[in-house]
Amino acid sequence: MLIAALHTARTRWAAFVGSFVALALGAGLIATMGLALAATLDAPERGPERLALAPVVVKSDDILRVPTPIGDRTPTLAHPGPLTPALVDRLAGLGPTTQDRSFPVRVPGGPEQLVGHPWSVAAFAPYALDAGRAPNADDEVVTTGWAGPGSRLATDRGPVTVVGTVTARGFEDAVFWTDSRAARLSPAVDQLVVAADPAAVRAAVGREAGVRVLAGRDRRYADPDPERDAEALLAVNALLGTAGGITGFVSVFVVASAFAFAVAQRRKEFALLRTVGATPGQVRRTVYTEALVLGAAASAAGCLLGAFGAPLLARRLAEDGTAPPWFAIGDAVWPYHLAFWTGLLVALAGAAAASWRAGRVRPGEALREAAAETMAMTPGRWILGAGLLLAGLGTLAHALCTDPSDLLHRKTYTSRPMLFIVAFALLAPVLVRPPVRLVAGLAARLPGAGGMLVGENAAAGVRRTAAVAAPVLVTVALAGSLLGTTATLEEARADEIRQRTTADFVIAAPGPGGFGPEAVERVRAVPGTEVAATAATELHVLEEGVALVRSEARAADPRALAETADLPLVAGTVADLDDGSVIVTEEWERHTVGSTVDVRLGDGTPRTLRIAAVMSIGTGNNGAYVTPVNAPGAPVDRIDVRLAPGTDTATAATGLADAARQAGGRLLTKEQWVADSSPRTGRTTRTGFLLVLGIALLYTGIALANTLVTATSDRTREFALLRLAGATRGQVLRLVAGESLAVVLAGAALGTLVAALNLAGVQGALRLLGAGGAVVVPWDALGATTAACAAVAVVSSVAPAALCLRRRAVDLAGLRD
Repeated sequence: MLIAALHTARTRWAAFVGSFVALALGAGLIATMGLALAATLDAPERGPERLALAPVVVKSDDILRVPTPIGDRTPTLAHPGPLTPALVDRLAGLGPTTQDRSFPVRVPGGPEQLVGHPWSVAAFAPYALDAGRAPNADDEVVTTGWAGPGSRLATDRGPVTVVGTVTARGFEDAVFWTDSRAARLSPAVDQLVVAADPAAVRAAVGREAGVRVLAGRDRRYADPDPERDAEALLAVNALLGTAGGITGFVSVFVVASAFAFAVAQRRKEFALLRTVGATPGQVRRTVYTEALVLGAAASAAGCLLGAFGAPLLARRLAEDGTAPPWFAIGDAVWPYHLAFWTGLLVALAGAAAASWRAGRVRPGEALREAAAETMAMTPGRWILGAGLLLAGLGTLAHALCTDPSDLLHRKTYTSRPMLFIVAFALLAPVLVRPPVRLVAGLAARLPGAGGMLVGENAAAGVRRTAAVAAPVLVTVALAGSLLGTTATLEEARADEIRQRTTADFVIAAPGPGGFGPEAVERVRAVPGTEVAATAATELHVLEEGVALVRSEARAADPRALAETADLPLVAGTVADLDDGSVIVTEEWERHTVGSTVDVRLGDGTPRTLRIAAVMSIGTGNNGAYVTPVNAPGAPVDRIDVRLAPGTDTATAATGLADAARQAGGRLLTKEQWVADSSPRTGRTTRTGFLLVLGIALLYTGIALANTLVTATSDRTREFALLRLAGATRGQVLRLVAGESLAVVLAGAALGTLVAALNLAGVQGALRLLGAGGAVVVPWDALGATTAACAAVAVVSSVAPAALCLRRRAVDLAGLRD
């Protein structure tokens, strides 16, 4: 069998090129992503940065600890409180202390995430002066190089002069004031550096709640966003996992399709083997051996591709900010094993169905069936295709009836299309006929017999037509489903914001510091306005006794909120909101008006609040609403303004713009606010989708080229007979191109139908959840994908046809079939 397989591979190498490239690419991608995944798992733990030289750091605890029967739940608090003056004084008795403060600073034209500190803490990073001197006066500062000595800056903390710069260390853009000026700008002590023994510090802190003592590597928790690297690596992990899963799916699909079509094209060869005495088992083993040889060679080549591609991928992820700047590939070996053995398994799995079909017919039937295509749909294919289609429809209906919000989750709408894609691909020989007939009918209206022949040839060669349409179906369906779902959800979220906002203007804070009381009062002073100043906060609620659920919330005055917002209430009223109540959504475990719910506020304070009103779930972004009393430490980050009847819009806008400018905010109209605040697909998700679609398109190109080159090369006699019947060389080539276009359009139509089914499910879920917005079909992406597939198909069919037609028609007609 091995000798026969090697001989077949040598003489029919063209039929195996596509499968080899697809397998090598699949193994290469698995190795690449496996190496990147291994790098995320073996990432070094980041050490302390901003206070790396501090002996001991004492800070308020920003971790909420809630005991449950299965262990403590430990989310991060949104607004941890400062250290108390009594504790600061007590710790000062142990040795020298340095008070650390961090507060947002805004400078026109300066860095967006600018933060202020007292100069004395700069030595603990350590920051070293590389130009100028340390600040000595209240209006003198040192920067991390973003503004040089002598620069005069108009900060929101007052005008200052830059007297020195320190070398930036990459983790923050900072400006340093004198200690006394920083204390007046931000009186609260966020952290305290203590030059004492850690054990003595812990003893002095004692059992004081909400305080952490950090020493050694734990000092990294004193850095801003200490978990940013872990969160970035988790996002990379999810991205590569999703892309790897879909890569495996498309790889198996393409390889299986390629093997099936190759076996179909070699029916006469297998028929002759059966006639001379080969048993069905020997024929099957021949196909398996070919797959084994092909899979081993392709998987080895894929491992080499992975070794080259993984460092490039890691560099790209680090450069665009998806991964931390230090992210690099390690020396893990298991990804190579995974890639090689997966590639080999995929090859054997792809050959399984093809080998069974190759050896199942009797010799006489094989000879007869080799001459013409019959029974493209086997009973097993009917059962599997119909079963998957029913399973897809059934699970979709079940989700709509029981948990429609699950359909809006990224993992769900990324994986759900696969059921429909596989079902439609299995049923392609049946489903492809109507769209092919439609395209053929349009082509038949053209002058001459070419249009008629396009439809007849595409309909007669069902197996070839299905083999070409299937990969197009996969790519178009993925593009339509993934991009269409994200666009539809974005439109629904924008519609929610539009319906919820009744204010005429919104003033948005440019940074995390928010607006102070003076800024809010300046806005209130504008005549003819109703102002609602709101702050972003969080609530944590323990559901089912074990799940600590975090909910985004906004703090607002109930009367002003009712004037400037139209919440999607299903029960209760906004007027019932007070300091002892909360507005929740139907997603909460308890969502009955009048009942109570135990929550933890943004600073960790436990409260029992009465439910004043309930909102619909919508897209999941409605959140909760509380009064400012239940949002301690949350700065005002948004001011909604509604004009009173009869107020001149232009005059009010001028006054509001002036107030916003003094506060460092941005004045936006309602429509500008909707456009600015509408959620957008995250960079990591977008990168993952583009990676998936790029892989799918590449595989589709390989599959199309392999199928069409093989199929067209086997139609030499057919082309010769057309030439002898009077067709010119150009007419034959146009016929071939027309067939390819017709089949690609048919596959694109089926892919669009799959995308429509998925988008219909998403739209149904949105309607059941009380959200609006229209379905967004990504016609540009569908058109571009179809055009790319059409270009590959035409080139892959016309090029071999042109080579075949270089010989005389009489000579070609005499070739043996």
